[in-house]
Parts: sequence; structure tokens; C-alpha cells
Amino acid sequence: MSNTIDALALKKAFIAGANNLDKNKEYINELNVFPVPDGDTGTNMTLTILSAVKEVETASDDMKSIAKAMSTGSLRGARGNSGVILSQLLRGFSKKVQDKDTIDVHDIADAFQKAVETAYKAVMKPKEGTILTVAKGVASKARECADADMTISQFCDEVIEYGDSVLDSTPDMLPVLKEAGVVDSGGQGLMVVLKGAVDCIMGRVTVELNKSTRNTVNVSSSAAGAGNDNISTADIKFGYCTEFIINLEKPYGDAEEEDLKNFLESIGDSIVCVSLDDIVKIHVHTNHPGQAFEKGLTLGYLTNMKIDNMRIEHNERVISQSEREEAEKQEEDRQHRKHEKEEPRKKYGFITVSMGDGLKKLFGELGADYVIEGGQTMNPSTEDVLNAIDKVNADNIFILPNNKNVVLAANQAATLCEDKNIVVLATANAPQGISAMIAFDCTVDVEENVSSMKSAVRNVKSGQVTYSVRDTSIDGKSIKEGDIMGIGDKGLVSVGSDIEQVTFELISDAVDEDSEVISIYNGVDVSEEDAKKLVDRIEEKYPDVDVQCYYGGQPIYYYIVSVE
Repeated sequence: MSNTIDALALKKAFIAGANNLDKNKEYINELNVFPVPDGDTGTNMTLTILSAVKEVETASDDMKSIAKAMSTGSLRGARGNSGVILSQLLRGFSKKVQDKDTIDVHDIADAFQKAVETAYKAVMKPKEGTILTVAKGVASKARECADADMTISQFCDEVIEYGDSVLDSTPDMLPVLKEAGVVDSGGQGLMVVLKGAVDCIMGRVTVELNKSTRNTVNVSSSAAGAGNDNISTADIKFGYCTEFIINLEKPYGDAEEEDLKNFLESIGDSIVCVSLDDIVKIHVHTNHPGQAFEKGLTLGYLTNMKIDNMRIEHNERVISQSEREEAEKQEEDRQHRKHEKEEPRKKYGFITVSMGDGLKKLFGELGADYVIEGGQTMNPSTEDVLNAIDKVNADNIFILPNNKNVVLAANQAATLCEDKNIVVLATANAPQGISAMIAFDCTVDVEENVSSMKSAVRNVKSGQVTYSVRDTSIDGKSIKEGDIMGIGDKGLVSVGSDIEQVTFELISDAVDEDSEVISIYNGVDVSEEDAKKLVDRIEEKYPDVDVQCYYGGQPIYYYIVSVE
């Protein structure tokens, strides 16, 4: 075996690492400490590295081209905090190898060190016991092995073994990992990538470049007749137009397709079920969008989730997914060109991230110029944020991620934008984003607005109610699969079997003598009647507090609440 790696070998090793991550992403997802339905570290890291693979596969077989493809592809495709950190590791690695014809163990050690330095700089408050710790351990061992002039085979074995030992120690650094009985999911993802790459370098796996893919389309006959918009609200049997894409992770043949269609027909109508390569595009009219999402989750992870209330927008025309996307894109681009041509650039603009038609509408009413659909279960990529920035014609643009796992991608997009001043406010949820927008004052400068908006965010106590996807223990509380969980700003607050009771306990924990307003945003799977019962109960206990309830329409989370 050669003791150097040329450009083609690096290309194949990188693709092999990505393939290994793709195969193991569901296992990595299950390592998330909180057993919520949107535990998606493996998915985010996979989507990030596969974005780079697309560019690497088409890059010329020279080191500079491959390094650039690894860096730019992962930077633009980065999703979630773990994905952003992975992209920064790849960025630093690429900088050190891009000017080489071949690389040896010394070059790899230098590149690992640069990778770690770059990733640590990208995180404002680095935390040990995470992917960063594992990467730092790998880089340290790589330097030690390179200085000992090991062969590349010995080098790889030693580095992987040490990386695994650092990963195994992460629960000792983060008590929350130890209580949940898991290692850090991001660190596990990094080791999976490295092991896949090493297997390729050692000849244990092979990578075929430019492999052709199958392309089959099956359309459910249930879609026949779709497109009639001459209906009244009273005629609508199923109120929510629900669309999403299943990125397949489980076997999907004729039997699975038939089972999926039968289920969709049992909860709704106007069904379109299209399979293309490893994705399935779904469209269904139903009264229970959450049930459709949960069925999809049994086959893979979900993207492009969209819910429209047809009783409000009953003239929505049902067309195929591809036609809808193309039509909307063309109209969006046309409006954008028209806006930029006719309207002078304004001083301030807003971009928010949100799931649910109710929350999206609310942010629009508060002045958001562009709402990126995403957040829980679907973290937007850096490129998604860049595309949104491009559509807002303003000198200063505030970005409200409304999710802790979207903040780094938003920050990364801000660093890549050159002609606009981008301000990312690290809002962790929709209530914080709403409070920040309410505090905005168009008559004062950017710095004063940032100060007042951050102050408003600090005054918000927030929480979310969802269900557990596995048995575990958090903060000393035993949790069983299917339990309802109330999660506050500082962790798990309440666990039980009743949605209303868990939500009531979550809100009660946040209310104190200074509380003035309680805001409740009910999800798509909560009926108006159930939401009203909860509000009545809250108002009875806290008669001096203003209780407000809004339809959020968010999936997965039954309620999002805030106390101010």
C-alpha cells in the first residue's frame, strides 16, 4: 500500500465516508438526548455531506478542485448545528490539502489540526463532550502518529482507535449524555465518516464514480379529478392540504407503496403518491396532517413539509408536486425581479424560520418579508438562508432562526453575504421570534434595535409539548415511548399521558408573580375545542394574567407556549 493519497483516492475516500454516514444516519438520530420526533443529528450531517458529494463527484481529479468542492458544497448545504460544524471541519481540512498533489500522514495531521481550529472558531461557546471534542482528539492523535513516522495503514488504525475512545468518554464530560446512556451523536457521526473513508483507503470498500441511478415514477390513481377549485368551504370534507417528501431509509417496494396509499386513503382524499429514486412525494387532503407525517416517518425522514388550511384558502388548486414547485418558483422569481426593479431598497428587512401555516401567517402580519418553512424536523440549509436573503430587498436584514439548531446555519449564511448587513438574532423558538419582532422600531438604528429585541427575547419563558419516540431518562424523570413531554427553556418539565395536563404543568412551572401574558400556539393535531378547554383552565387558575391562544398549525408539537 502506498503511503500517500492522491486526488482521486481522496475523492473516493470522501464519498465512502459520506456513504457510510448515510447508511448509519438513523442510528445516529437515535442517539439524541431528548427522545423527540425531530432528533435529527444524523439526518442533518448526512444532508450536509451529500451536498458536498454532489460537487465532489463532478469535480476534476486534482486536489484543488476536490478540496474546493468539499468545502463549498458542505458550507452551502450545511443543516443544523452538527452539519455546520461538520462543514467547518471540512473547510479547514480542505484549506490545508488544496495545494498538494498528494498527501501523506504529516499533511493529514496538519489538515486535521486546521479543521479543528476552523470548527472551534465557528462556535461561539464551544462545549466539550461533543463532536468538537472528538475532532480535537482525532487531530491530537494524528499529530502524535505522524511525528512517529507511521505508515498510513498504522496511522489510520491508531487514529480511529483513539477517536473511538474519545467518543466513548463523552458521557463523562456531559452528565446529560450519561443519564440518557448515549455517546454524543455528532461525535458518532464524525467517526462514522472517518471509518468509511479509512475503509476505502485500506481497500476494504470500493467506490464507483458516476454510477447511474434508477428513475421510476408511480402516481396513485387517487389523484384523478384533482384540480377542481369551484368548491365552497362547506363542501370541504378534509380541511388540510398536506404535502411532504419522504427521503427513504427503509425498504420501499410494491407492498410498502400499497400500504402507504391505503393509509392515506383511510385519512383523506386527493392523494398523489409519487416515487422517484429514493424519495416519495406525498400530497393528501386530510383532517389529521400529523398522522400523515407520522406514517411517512416510518419509512424515512421528511422534508418540504407544507400544510394549508383549505377552509381558509378553499380555492387552492390541487396540482402535481413538480408543477406546483415550478409554478411557485417562476412566480416568486418574477415578483422578486419586479420588486427589485420597482421598489427602492428599504432600510430594514426580516427573515424568519417557521413551521405551520398559522405561525407563518402571524410572522407575515408582524412584518416578516420572507418566511423559510422549516425548523423542527426540517432544518433549513445555509443555502436556503442565502436564497431567502437574496429575495429581501433591504440594506439591513434581521434573521430570526426560531430554533437553536438553525442558528449556526444562519450565521454561516451571514458570513457568505457581501452586499447586505445581516444580523442573526439567536431566537430559539417561535415565541422568542414573535417577541423580537414586536420590539422592533423602524425609527431607530440597527444597534438600538438589536439591544431592544434581545431584551424582549430574554423576557420570554417558552416551552413545547410533544411525544417521546423511545424509552429513556432525563433530569431524573423516567420516560416511556409515546409519553407526552413538556419541555421548557432549561429542560424537561413534565411527563404524562394527557396532552392538556402536561401543557398545564408546563405553563404553571413558568408563571410567577411578574407574569402578565400567556401565549398558546396550538398545533395542527389539536382541535379548537381542546385548545379552548386548556385556555379556560389556565384563565381560571391565573385570572390576573392575559391568556391568548393562536392557531400555529405546527406539526409534531401539540402546543408551543410562552409566558412574559
